[in-house]
Amino acid sequence: MEQQIFTSENFQAQNRAFLYGDAVKVSFFVRSSQLIIAEESYFFLMASMRKMRMNIPLTFTLEFFQNLFTENVINQGVSDGIIQLLMYRNSGEEQLEKAEVSFYFEVKSIDDVLGIQGDFEMDLIKEINVNTNLLSNIRVHCPENIYAGIYAKENDLDDVILLNPNKRIARSISGNLLFLEGDVIKIPKQAEGAYISPLMENFVTFVHKNKLADVQETEMIAFESQKAEEILVISDEKGIFAVTKIRNKSFGKTRFTDMVEKWKSNFV
Repeated sequence: MEQQIFTSENFQAQNRAFLYGDAVKVSFFVRSSQLIIAEESYFFLMASMRKMRMNIPLTFTLEFFQNLFTENVINQGVSDGIIQLLMYRNSGEEQLEKAEVSFYFEVKSIDDVLGIQGDFEMDLIKEINVNTNLLSNIRVHCPENIYAGIYAKENDLDDVILLNPNKRIARSISGNLLFLEGDVIKIPKQAEGAYISPLMENFVTFVHKNKLADVQETEMIAFESQKAEEILVISDEKGIFAVTKIRNKSFGKTRFTDMVEKWKSNFV
């Protein structure tokens, strides 16, 4: 089930996201007819809007979005899914930082946002790279993602590993990469081009507190992906996926699956 909500009847005419890519996107999560990790998603939204120098209305409180999604998503029969909220600047104001903002959101139902959705086959892409600046960590318009998505489909891949200008691992198209080797989970630093992800941060915090593994934010050259025993993709946009193959190497998923199951049981 997919549902779309607009706050403007004339969506295209007022929408600078449509005209210029002037927008930010943040995910909210519904599980068992409840919003989860809502506070983390909300503060990420506020931080993303500030980075894009958007005018934040005083009415945009956490309670406002909780009520909005309860009324328009949960009460409409969506018990499990990911809400994609796009916040965009309206046209017609010369001083962009003072322009009014509107939003659009859609929701896609999935079985369990905290569960592993399936297996990914990936590869490295070298033709393009992703930046490491202030806006690289938030969900803004990114032509690199579009190119990489087409590349993946043309090569029968589910996703690809994107590098930064220093040829180190940044992220995948849709999310962040976690590499398990021994008792260590390595995650590319945000300074390397990784996304800020409320979903991933909640997971790794649980792993750290429960001493399931030693979590390390680090710099990783591309070859290190082949050294991992298991690889996980956590995407605020699509959910969680186990990487089972990169080129000619296959990866297990037993230990990450066990961690994810324990994490899920933490949510009542």
